[in-house]
Amino acid sequence: MKRNSRWLLVLFTMLFVLLPFTTSASAEPLGDMRQLVKDYYVDDVPESVLMKNTALEITKQLDSHSVYMTAQEYQRFVNGIEKRIIGIGIVLEEDVKGIKVASVIPKGPAERAGILAGDVITHVGTQSLVGKSVQTATSWIGGQENTVVTLTVERTGQTGPLLMSIKREVITMVNVESTMLGGNIGYIRLNSFASETAKEVNAAIQSLHGVKGWIVDLRNNGGGYITVAQDMTGFFPNAIGAFQLREKTGKPQVFNAIPQSNKLNAPTHLLMNGYSASASEMVGAAVKEQKLATIYGQTSYGKGSMQSMFNFTDGSVLKLTTARFYSPGGKAVDKVGVKPDVVTAKELELEVSHRDQLIAQWKGYKAFPKLNNVPVTKKFQVEMNAEMDWSKLSNGDVQLIQLGGGESAVTISVTNERTVTVTPTKPLIAGKTYMLVIHPHWKGTNHYSMRQGIYLDVTVK
Repeated sequence: MKRNSRWLLVLFTMLFVLLPFTTSASAEPLGDMRQLVKDYYVDDVPESVLMKNTALEITKQLDSHSVYMTAQEYQRFVNGIEKRIIGIGIVLEEDVKGIKVASVIPKGPAERAGILAGDVITHVGTQSLVGKSVQTATSWIGGQENTVVTLTVERTGQTGPLLMSIKREVITMVNVESTMLGGNIGYIRLNSFASETAKEVNAAIQSLHGVKGWIVDLRNNGGGYITVAQDMTGFFPNAIGAFQLREKTGKPQVFNAIPQSNKLNAPTHLLMNGYSASASEMVGAAVKEQKLATIYGQTSYGKGSMQSMFNFTDGSVLKLTTARFYSPGGKAVDKVGVKPDVVTAKELELEVSHRDQLIAQWKGYKAFPKLNNVPVTKKFQVEMNAEMDWSKLSNGDVQLIQLGGGESAVTISVTNERTVTVTPTKPLIAGKTYMLVIHPHWKGTNHYSMRQGIYLDVTVK
């Protein structure tokens, strides 16, 4: 699977459960590690593996998620889960000239240094980024706290490259994002399953009023604490099971959803993609099996294993795969993933979901032909087939909604007895898709009302 879409300037890993296991300290506590692997690793391990001479040699013979971490490595691991990162605060994507800055984290080091969205980073120090992956750029730009990275930046409108030296800092990222999309569709995005996630999602639901549908976004969410998967499933009305775990014995253990004080009490869509992994997949599998929501996107990553943390007195940690998880009813996720109910193109999951949520509200409305490649200054003329009584014309009669975004304000002016002109108060956004909706609120001069509302898609060039 090619992984070159949008990445944050840190690579997050997955953590599921912390088991307090303390033993004697040594340079590498091999004796204790061997016993832990023998007793708790999800599969039987040959004696020849257990007798390897280093922690690395042992874990290399296990699955890719079982690793031995120093105290410093473990702290970075936990920081990733909790969205505390060391970096300069930019989101990156690939570009033919290097690595493009997709967005800049507010108040972070990059913003303070003057980095802008759209800038292209061509070099890190003397290393060229032309033809390099986002992953490579991430490893070069990231580093230790309070160290400085020097970037060469190309910017549209600048005659030459910019040289910027930026100090790396600890940045606490927003984990749960929420907003009201156009048409009163509540949107909640989870970037990780961290310790405060359930509390933050409860607050997000409570803050959004008059919601007619929900979109919960788990795209690019690599997982988190196992109990948060139970919490998240508990936001769905009628949820019972959260997931099933099978340890070394293979005996199924079913864990139920933990009911939450606020619920997603409206038709709900769940967004997933190939980077939705682990705890995200637990929620997706439970939602799909119990028909709690409709899943949009692509098949998830397929990491259906649980890691337990065994702490040693020197601060080092053995992260060991101790179980595999399944849907509450026993359907496998590991190396399979969760398949969406509605498959969408990559990066269009939110637009497709939002559009379907809107259309579901407008039962009986008629779809008109799509308008393609309109200019950002587009005005829309709406012509009726009879003379109209425009005396009670209201701006609320027409909505212009950016798919995946908010509602655009419009003004409506009368052109003649049959025609009105709808004018957005701000330019449309190039490359975006909108939906123009005309509600059946108008009456003709003969006092007959419109028979049905209409809607049409509009793409902006």
